[in-house]
Amino acid sequence: MKRYKILLTTTLCCLMAFGAVAQSASLKIGYTNVDYILSKLPEAKQIESELKTHEEQLGAQLQSKMKEFEDKYTTFMETQETMEPVIRNDKQTELQTLQTNIQKFQQEAEKSLQQKQVELLKPAYEKIQKSIDEVAKENGYTHIFSNDAGGVPILLYATEQDDISNLVLAKLGVSTAE
Repeated sequence: MKRYKILLTTTLCCLMAFGAVAQSASLKIGYTNVDYILSKLPEAKQIESELKTHEEQLGAQLQSKMKEFEDKYTTFMETQETMEPVIRNDKQTELQTLQTNIQKFQQEAEKSLQQKQVELLKPAYEKIQKSIDEVAKENGYTHIFSNDAGGVPILLYATEQDDISNLVLAKLGVSTAE
């Protein structure tokens, strides 16, 4: 019985080893740079332009709020000595409220800008992902990695021939000639 268990264990180990060897023989890994592909898409300039316009609108609104605060603060500082205490307290409360509203607007503007960026980039990223999937299937790749994620390299070493970025751009109909 003990021999049977040893033989069975050995057989299973050999089968797993052969399976791993057979599986690794069909392994083909590629990589790409999604940001590079995005930058080459025709819609990239439109996305950038829309984000810049949105950011400028938010910035103009913030500047308007800050100017209002500065004007009221300057007036308050110049006239506070002659104000009745009740009026002075009211003006101080008004200035504090304005300052709180400015801070709240800054936070909401940041959130709005991030949401706009996601909204504009989502279709482009979906289009890129679809092309990556198609290129991988057409060329027999089993895995595709990003060569960096937010400035942090994910792929530490790879050969140039495994970079599928230009294949994806070609699939998207984008020329890589510069």
